[in-house]
Amino acid sequence: MTSRDRFLSACACAPLDRPPVWVMRQAGRYLPEYRALKAKSSFLEMVRTPALAAEVTLQPLRRFAFDAAILFSDILVIPEALGQAYRFRDEGGIAMDYRLGTRTQVDALAPAEAVPERLHYVGDTLTLLKKELAGQTALLGFGGSPWTLATYMVEGGSSDEFERIKQLFYTDRATFDALLEKLTASLIAYFLMQIRSGADAIQIFDSWGGIIAGPDYEAASLKWIRQIIAALPSDFPIILYAKGTAPHLTDQAFTGARVLSVDWTNDLAIVRRTLPANVAVQGNLDPVLLNTTPAIVRHESTRLLESMRGATGHIFNLGHGILPQAKIECVEALVETVTTWK
Repeated sequence: MTSRDRFLSACACAPLDRPPVWVMRQAGRYLPEYRALKAKSSFLEMVRTPALAAEVTLQPLRRFAFDAAILFSDILVIPEALGQAYRFRDEGGIAMDYRLGTRTQVDALAPAEAVPERLHYVGDTLTLLKKELAGQTALLGFGGSPWTLATYMVEGGSSDEFERIKQLFYTDRATFDALLEKLTASLIAYFLMQIRSGADAIQIFDSWGGIIAGPDYEAASLKWIRQIIAALPSDFPIILYAKGTAPHLTDQAFTGARVLSVDWTNDLAIVRRTLPANVAVQGNLDPVLLNTTPAIVRHESTRLLESMRGATGHIFNLGHGILPQAKIECVEALVETVTTWK
């Protein structure tokens, strides 16, 4: 069984001897080879250059026996393609070129039809990766949810309180819906392009879903995710990661997503038992553990594996992205523990 077969079988909730394993942000700052490459090219240059993006995507696979590669890119390429560029602040975090808040600004954004051409470099990167992986390793594309993208666009970048996006949602629903409709259509076009270019699965990151994870989560986020999934091929694996939305896991299971990626604050075995049998789960080791010791990582990874023993439809992952402080030896211990577990 190839790594790709193992990953797709887990998405389909088929019985396996062990779960497939990959980790969110597995290509990135914790790797010395990534830091060496970034010393020569900026993050945005790497994202926009297919040869460089493919190289960064493949770096962790050369070190670790991951079962999946995830495209090196950024969720904010969608706002950029629509006409709202982004950059990284010197003090940390994201800054958009401007804050979006009026209907006129929303209407001035580029149409969804422009996205595939403006983001052709993403498709080119996936095509390169598909050839390089040669059907042996699963290839994941991804994008942000409409709600999560909207938070950056309306706040003007990273935010702590998310005041502007919430104010728009509650006081000007027509403008909010117009923005989310445009983002939804853009993501559908973007994901279809990724599928045509060779992605085996796509992960939707609703990273800020938890900031409105009350009764309004449906109107703010989930309804738009549901529309996206409905517009994609019915048999194509979609993974939904929505941080901090535990009360809504059952609702997420009926979006059409084949896999729910669960953050580290949840007991994954309990989540598995409460979800429909045909919806797989992904996760959910605490990323901070990779900053500790290999012995701790082995112990905690084994404990998670044992809690899922006998369950089908499990993809081993972290409960959020790997941290820059992660130790190489800890990642090695995690992958070895999962790939040798029986």
